Amino acid sequence: MIRKLLAILMISCATPVGAQNFTTAGEVRPILDMTRGSWVAIRDYGGKDLIYFTHLLAWRCGLREIRYGLNGAAPSIAFKMEPCHEGSAQPNALSGDDVYVTQPAGSVTEVQVKLIYDDGSSEEARFARDAILIQ
Repeated sequence: MIRKLLAILMISCATPVGAQNFTTAGEVRPILDMTRGSWVAIRDYGGKDLIYFTHLLAWRCGLREIRYGLNGAAPSIAFKMEPCHEGSAQPNALSGDDVYVTQPAGSVTEVQVKLIYDDGSSEEARFARDAILIQ
């Protein structure tokens, strides 16, 4: 994992400033591969389970869609993403606060996520509640 990160940093440093905005599958896939454990998080807050997609949304410009399923269900529910801000200095910046979905407190035991990249490829990951629970 460290080698992949170093390779990305070396490529980024060798690329002229502004030439790489991390807006394509080829640019975001290596980052999402290395940070798979951070794709989603669960927070028990205000009597609800909040399932956060913030990390994925920060790299959404290389994604066509984020799908999820809960408690063993296939990832068939599309998470609504705000559009990429192409043409701006920070195309991946989030302008809204729609970064989570809510469920009844303690009801989410597992989250399955499917990413569909802008090149049509996809990958999935499954996360147990205890592995992604934050305070």
